[in-house]
Amino acid sequence: MTADHAVVIGGGTMGAGIAQVLLEAGASVTLVESGSERAAAAADRVAAGVRRRLRDVDDAATIAADRLGRLKSVDGLAAAAGAAPALVVEAVPEDAALKQAVLADVEEHLPDAALIASNTSSLSIAALAGGLTHPERFCGMHFFNPVPRSQLVEIVRGPATAEGTVAAALQWVSRVGKEAITVRDSPGFATSRLGVVIGLEAIRMLDDGVASAEDIDKGMVLGYLFPIGPLRLTDLVGLDVRLSIAEHLAITLGPRFEPPQLLRDKVAAGELGRKTGKGFYEW
Repeated sequence: MTADHAVVIGGGTMGAGIAQVLLEAGASVTLVESGSERAAAAADRVAAGVRRRLRDVDDAATIAADRLGRLKSVDGLAAAAGAAPALVVEAVPEDAALKQAVLADVEEHLPDAALIASNTSSLSIAALAGGLTHPERFCGMHFFNPVPRSQLVEIVRGPATAEGTVAAALQWVSRVGKEAITVRDSPGFATSRLGVVIGLEAIRMLDDGVASAEDIDKGMVLGYLFPIGPLRLTDLVGLDVRLSIAEHLAITLGPRFEPPQLLRDKVAAGELGRKTGKGFYEW
């Protein structure tokens, strides 16, 4: 059980997706949320994802029951105490103070966790590990949205991350059927840094009236073989999430990452993309 046991903290879109692919890979998963209602909603989110992936599969009900039978959704890390999981993935919102507090709780309640990872897309692994007693067991495991369909996981090596930790992370990535890249801890890592640059420039182009959102996206999909255009992708990621990352990168890497006013205005208006029904597109 221990070797196949993973704990995922945060049952939102990313956490639920990570829990789903771990279940699909045969692991047992404890999904941690804050509050019993949120824990129940997180379990429902995972169940919906599992069943959606099995829609065209023979004996889908039996397979879904097996996978969901290995899922336990709990209120708070204290409810997971006593486990010695092979993997803990923190997938709470992209807030450094919140993540640091959660990681400290992991070491308190799950002191025997073999590998602790953050699903951060841009925050410093060194900073997040600052309060850990065992930073050598910690790394970044940046999954992509939507987790079940995305093929990539970005492994981020912090200055204190042990080689064995990176090797263990790579094994988990392989187990869930995805490909990995390994990067050094730096602002935005590799993927967010490049992805945000393209996304911000697309927003500036839209604001300047260069072309419509549809045509900007079509140009990148058909001309550069992007699987999805940068503005539609921003809607999927969440305009608030992209704004937060851009603000962090502007502070750490300079003004070329300064968020366009259009992005700020849309976030202020609650137009956050698919999750609110409107962003650069209507959903």
